[in-house]
Amino acid sequence: MRRMLIVGAGQSGLQLALGLQAQGYEVTLMSNRTADEIRVGRVMSTQCMFHTALQHERDLEINFWEEQAPRIQGLGVSVAGPVTPLGHPRLVDWVGELDGCAQSVDQRLKMAGWMDAFERRGGRLVIHGATVSDLNFLAERYDLLLVAAGKGELGSLFGRDATRSPYTSPQRALAVAYVHGLAPRLEHPDLEAVRCNLVPDVGELYVMPALTASGRADILFWEAIPGGPADVFEGVTDPSEHLALTLELMEWFTPWEYGRATRVELTDAGGTLSGRYTPTVRDPIGRLPGGGLVLGVADVVVTNDPLTGQGSNSAAKCAASYLASIVEHGDRPFDEAWMRRTFARFWATARHVTKWTNAMLAPPPDHIVRLLGAAGQLPAVAHRFANGFDDPADFENFFYEPDKTAAYLEEAEAAGAAEVAEDAEDAEDGGTDAADVGDAIDTASEAAEQVG
Repeated sequence: MRRMLIVGAGQSGLQLALGLQAQGYEVTLMSNRTADEIRVGRVMSTQCMFHTALQHERDLEINFWEEQAPRIQGLGVSVAGPVTPLGHPRLVDWVGELDGCAQSVDQRLKMAGWMDAFERRGGRLVIHGATVSDLNFLAERYDLLLVAAGKGELGSLFGRDATRSPYTSPQRALAVAYVHGLAPRLEHPDLEAVRCNLVPDVGELYVMPALTASGRADILFWEAIPGGPADVFEGVTDPSEHLALTLELMEWFTPWEYGRATRVELTDAGGTLSGRYTPTVRDPIGRLPGGGLVLGVADVVVTNDPLTGQGSNSAAKCAASYLASIVEHGDRPFDEAWMRRTFARFWATARHVTKWTNAMLAPPPDHIVRLLGAAGQLPAVAHRFANGFDDPADFENFFYEPDKTAAYLEEAEAAGAAEVAEDAEDAEDGGTDAADVGDAIDTASEAAEQVG
């Protein structure tokens, strides 16, 4: 029986541990905290997992919270316009339907539950903050060492890949609050949806339904441009002050979201989180002092800003990809060539996430402004953009290049006009003129361009 050591008990480390365990491997998992410490600790993330990532959990039968978590059926975008005496108006607002439901489960709940399941199934759980010297000592005792926790000393094992890492400093200051008491969106009160609110020169506010230990909750998540008016959370340690600042920013910059948040309260004393980090891609292989090799997992080697909500999704996809590579390799040595092939297999998916996230961190060019405006008039465009969160590879086809965006919008506008014309033929009063579709798109785009 082949022996595996995994350092890190997050989405990727635990999912991979449980997957290897199910395949008959002898797995040791190292975590710097117990399950109980995680349960009562501070929130760790703003995870929203989409269909493909969730299916990896279903395949392993570890989707324990599927029935309790809110079924997220849509993803919406709002764009704030220039400031007025009354604050920021909304220039763009739409929601696209997801092909498969998404969900968000508080990682305190999920990781603690998975750790318990791993132990129940016979896995060896070691509570210890691993160091480089620990791994150097253990290297000869295991067939493969995988590092799924990159903070602190272990992160130094994996050098920065400058060719894939355009940023050298944090591009957003992050602030999270888990709350109870948020009212539904008036535009779709019966539809659970993630809402992305873009505020030019300020940042983004995400609002997403979630499940936490105390039941259904919502996550309020500011992504503030460093040094901008929403970058106000550094040094704030009091949870009540954190929530008050969150709401103050919402009231001024996203009043349409603040209107449903006037009665919210924190889910618990650990329901806030703030910080910032630099998006970075690293060499996937770490070299130990004694010559042993370790393979980095998920965000240890591909760290993206949470702006596009891909962290847990990429972690789940990495764990599934690595699991397949390990099983397919059989009894052969896990040498450097295999490690590079294994990472390359994951990078084939992860590169799309990195490209899209880095693009979204920059001010939107004109063709993206037009795309977001058109989505408010053409449900097919809203649908495609929303489902890109599940499959970011599709953005290659219509997002990055102005010519591809223009061609796609022309095609979508023609299809929309044809649909309107067909409906009009069936209406006794003649219905809406199909040409109105194009006019509406132009109007929405002109409004959206005001944010530039």
